[in-house]
Amino acid sequence: MFLVPDFKGNDFFPHGTRLPFMKYKLVCVMASITMSVLSLGIILVNGFNYGVDFKGGSLIEVRAKSGIADVGQMRSTLSGLNLGDIQIQSFGNDADVLIRIEQQPGEEDAQQVAANKVLEALGGDYEQRRIEVVGPAVSSELRITSLIAILAAMVAIVAYVWVRFEWQFSVGVLLGLVHDVLITAGIFSLFWMQFDLSIVAALLTILGYSINDSVVVADRIRENLRKYKKMPLTELLDLSINETLSRTILTGVTTIAVLLALFFLGGEVIRNFTFAMLFGVIIGTYSSIFVSAPLIDYLGIKRDWSGEAPAKTASSGATVARP
Repeated sequence: MFLVPDFKGNDFFPHGTRLPFMKYKLVCVMASITMSVLSLGIILVNGFNYGVDFKGGSLIEVRAKSGIADVGQMRSTLSGLNLGDIQIQSFGNDADVLIRIEQQPGEEDAQQVAANKVLEALGGDYEQRRIEVVGPAVSSELRITSLIAILAAMVAIVAYVWVRFEWQFSVGVLLGLVHDVLITAGIFSLFWMQFDLSIVAALLTILGYSINDSVVVADRIRENLRKYKKMPLTELLDLSINETLSRTILTGVTTIAVLLALFFLGGEVIRNFTFAMLFGVIIGTYSSIFVSAPLIDYLGIKRDWSGEAPAKTASSGATVARP
């Protein structure tokens, strides 16, 4: 007979940890408001460095037949074509190069003509791997649909939280999501990083990650509201966050470890996407603790979640009727 050893897991934070998160709620909320306002201002002033998806134009991937691409020579050759802004960058390995051509006057045919000029100028030293052409009408439509997708995701998430919990939780989650998306977008605007469809996908993923963490904390808050009916709300929020802290930190650390590997080893093509995810996971973890929970404390919440009507008691001064 074989005995199976009893393995017990260990919490990242020991049981009984009581970090006073709500003690710093005012500082954190004010810092979040400041960062959000600054991000909005940066976006309004700088705008975004839209990629081909949103700006229109052509994207060409080529590979050097010699095995090593001479990016400097390519820039010198293509700069004389009078096609406007042409961005050239290596990715993957020394032979692969990505060429982005800004939108040309005219419809999609004009973009195709510009792409053909670039391929002809490169000659037989490079082979075409792929080519993408996005016209002005398509790029404008993509910008609108991407914004609609982000707003629709936020509305659906808030509706779900409202139905499952209470409106106070929904307000906290909504402001937390706006905070996460706004600051992440502000970083892209500040550093003029390319903003394309992959970044929209990253923002939608960040919304999903952030709400997952917020719902875990909110569920524990609701559970403790039923369990500790007389505990002050601030103390109860601290307790709930501490009880889920191991899960929050371990989930965030493992996700960040994967994203760091992708950022440094995944190549140039997905680097902006990975950066958006990496920053979003960090800011999303922060907001679930220091934005959503403090807002619940400020808004207040009902304490009786049992759904049962309070029992009626006879008053002390009532007289009992006798037959």
